[in-house]
Parts: sequence; C-alpha cells; structure tokens
Amino acid sequence: MVQFRDLNPDVNVFQRKFVNEVRRCEEMDRKLRFVEKEIKKANIDIVDTGENPEVPFPRDMIDLEATFEKLENELKEINTNQEALKKNFLELTELKHILRRTQQFFDEMEDPSILDESNTLLDPSEVTRAPLRLGFVAGVIGRERIPTFERMLWRVCRGNVFLRQSEIEDPLEDPTTSDQVHKSVFIIFFQGDQLKNRVKKICEG
Repeated sequence: MVQFRDLNPDVNVFQRKFVNEVRRCEEMDRKLRFVEKEIKKANIDIVDTGENPEVPFPRDMIDLEATFEKLENELKEINTNQEALKKNFLELTELKHILRRTQQFFDEMEDPSILDESNTLLDPSEVTRAPLRLGFVAGVIGRERIPTFERMLWRVCRGNVFLRQSEIEDPLEDPTTSDQVHKSVFIIFFQGDQLKNRVKKICEG
C-alpha cells in the first residue's frame, strides 16, 4: 500500500506544477481510448506484445499529441462518411422495395375484385358516371408501427382510404445504431386533395 501526502494543501489545483502536462496526458488518453473503441468495433484484434514502452521525453509530447489528433480526426471523418453511405444505401434499398411492391400492387389492382373494393372510396352515384381516379402515396414503415398507422389513417380519413402493405423479407440495417430493423412497404389510395393532404401529413408525422 502506498500513501501520498499533499505537501501543498493550500495551493489551488489550477496553480500546481505540471497541471497542464497532466491535462495534456488525459486528453491523449481519451483519444487513445477512442481509437481502441473503434478498433474493437471493427472486430480487429489488438495484439498484446507484453512490452512496456519507454517513457517519452516531455519534448516528444507535441509529436504524440499531433499523431493522436490526426488519428482521431481521421476516424471521426471515416465514421461520418460511413454513416452517410449507410443512410444512402438504406434509402436506395427502401426505394427498390417500394418500386417492386407498388408494381405488384398495381398489377393486383387490375383484378376486378380489387377494383370493386376500391370503388367504396367513391360515392355510389359517382361510380357509374365517372372513371375511378385515385391518387396514392407509397413508402416504408417499421413493421411494429403498422397497427398504429392503420388506426390513425382510419380515424383521420374516416375509412375513405385503401391501404395495402407488404412485409420486406430481409431486415434492413439502421445506419445510426446498426440494428437490424424489420420494415414493410405500404401504399395508400385516396380520392381528392383533402384526403391527399391528410394522408401525407400522417406519413410525414
């Protein structure tokens, strides 16, 4: 056991000798821990050579600080670029699924039984005298949010929309958390600008 005695108890901590040097060492330690965390996150093995490096001279601290600063900045830039690429990849992947599923939906809409169900969006007196002209909004939503999404649409639009949804088989990676998220493609058919605005507001919410 080792006990240290403070021989300058009345001296403020900011006025003590070597305070700045200790702070610089703490900052370098923080940067090294950040680098270590990034190495482990990338599943790269850290080789322990068992060697104890020699204590650097005070004049070498400037070079060490510059090296650690450069490493930290490079890693942060890589992380930012990687997150942007993952986000862009996710958006393109979602768009691919939207295009595929909406094509399937439109193919199904050629089925007379589906058209009969869609005709409920129109006033019965208008069905016989006007062609079916519906607007639509398509997008991607987390699978667990679908029940709430459906209830919101039904309540706000008073049942005057036609919702179809299809699950995306493979989970998609969240670019921020790297979690695997299960999502579904949806397409909502409606008639008129009023319903269009309501549907878009719900989808953007």
